[in-house]
Amino acid sequence: MITPELLAPAGDLECFEAALRFGADAVYLGGQAFGMRSAPKNFTPEQLTQAVALAHKLGKRVYVTCNILPHPADMKQFPAWLEAIAQAGTDAIVAADLGVVQLAQKYAPGVELHISTQAGITNAEAARIYHEIGAKRVILARELTLEEIREIRKNTPQTLEIECFVHGAMCVSFSGRCLLSNYLTGRDANSGACAQPCRWSYALVEETRPGQYIPIEEDTRGTHIMHAKDLCMIAHIPELLDAGIASLKIEGRAKAAYYVAVAVNAYRVALDAALQNKPLPAWVLEEPQKLSHREYCTGFYFNRPNEAAQINLAGGYRRQWEVIGIVERWADGVCYAIQRGRAFAGDTLEALSPGQMPAAITLDNPRDTENNLIEATRHSEMQFSFRCDFELPKGTVLRRKCA
Repeated sequence: MITPELLAPAGDLECFEAALRFGADAVYLGGQAFGMRSAPKNFTPEQLTQAVALAHKLGKRVYVTCNILPHPADMKQFPAWLEAIAQAGTDAIVAADLGVVQLAQKYAPGVELHISTQAGITNAEAARIYHEIGAKRVILARELTLEEIREIRKNTPQTLEIECFVHGAMCVSFSGRCLLSNYLTGRDANSGACAQPCRWSYALVEETRPGQYIPIEEDTRGTHIMHAKDLCMIAHIPELLDAGIASLKIEGRAKAAYYVAVAVNAYRVALDAALQNKPLPAWVLEEPQKLSHREYCTGFYFNRPNEAAQINLAGGYRRQWEVIGIVERWADGVCYAIQRGRAFAGDTLEALSPGQMPAAITLDNPRDTENNLIEATRHSEMQFSFRCDFELPKGTVLRRKCA
């Protein structure tokens, strides 16, 4: 049996390093074109080469997303980027379009092919066809139940890997193929520029009464009828593995490094516990609540879309914790960190280190780089230090509960 992979997102090098540090087996990322997330900084060819070298040094893998639905002008520019992906030593290309698959085989022949969820694979027959034309892995549509995934696994070659999402934001459209953003804003979701209009608040207007807005629900803010809940399968890793899923994918290439670190850390511990047939530590179940998130659900793994639409009518994000710093080093009872959010002397913090239960600490005796006592950290990226009796490894996340 192949040991299941924990696959993490990265929108920039900081997120990439956080994913590796907190336990991802592989990281998926995008270039500055051709991926389904154009909002993040993404990776230049030089940064991709740097990232791949770092990952391979640690025995990890890197996948590059080329999963837009390309127009003719896009296809002319693909070959050069595919060659750069291959030259960087990338482990796999994630594609949704058959034309891109063919170009990848021509211009990046030594790189694995993974078929994106954008392809909408919902049955074994489709999965087998992609495998026959060269795909190593298929990322199944998010509309499938665990029983359907189990059936697909049973009826496809064992040499074909199956990847599924386990955590993060979900589109209300079929596997992410949506025209709403293009229609309302001119930003093409299928080319990576989604404006997320499904997250907006809407009200009903009767055509002979312009300007009179009628809430669809009894809520003065309108309703969020296209606003999906977030996916969270942290408590169901054994069921996912039993269904034959080889790669557990966390969504979030547009998210910050804090999100990546916390999500990867929690799922790393949960996956390891499942593989060792050990109970899931209680603190792991609490970690997703410490991320900025919408109401959680289990997607369609246990219910079909027509049975549970997973619409979050309340809308908006829940944000109970904030990151205030990242540890750079620890020496002789002093922790040195870089500020991410303002903190004050005496604040009670949590320190989250890779694979560890969060530890409560106090911002004790904070000082600036000139060793002056300070009452608070003053600006983003400020370097500061404080007393800490136990060692905190580089990259430890310092966070505080929001007031």
